[in-house]
Amino acid sequence: MPVTLHHVDQSRWEQDAQARRDLLRIYLDAPAERIALPSAEPFITQHLHAGRGFACALFNARLLGAVAVDQAGDGTWWLSDLCVRKTTRRRGVGTRLMTLVAEQAKAEGRDLRVATASLSLADQMLLARLGYRAENDGSVVLAARPASQKAPQKRDLP
Repeated sequence: MPVTLHHVDQSRWEQDAQARRDLLRIYLDAPAERIALPSAEPFITQHLHAGRGFACALFNARLLGAVAVDQAGDGTWWLSDLCVRKTTRRRGVGTRLMTLVAEQAKAEGRDLRVATASLSLADQMLLARLGYRAENDGSVVLAARPASQKAPQKRDLP
């Protein structure tokens, strides 16, 4: 399945009706424990209004999966709320999405992390299968920039 990376920010959300429908469908399909709000739209709009975005898996002009991205002050991308459309789960979409986001972070010289407290068991298994490692600060490092480029900044975990 040739999945590519597609980003949705506030501007794209407002201008791209198909991206809006697809992102809503992704999170409407989410298991109840995946998002804290009673429906998908408030979850998405709160995330976007806070200046964050979504990295999405695009296939045949449709978004099939998404992960919320929050950029910390030091440039690190913190990921949360990975979800794949129910009809395409267990087909490698989540794995491909995480791989694409990690590749982009590495190409841009960014750290990519996930707070372990926010991970479901399925997400933990996915990250372990992809070979990612846990850190002592309660996060999982998905991609890391060289030590010479790192800023000596810490981020409070969500």
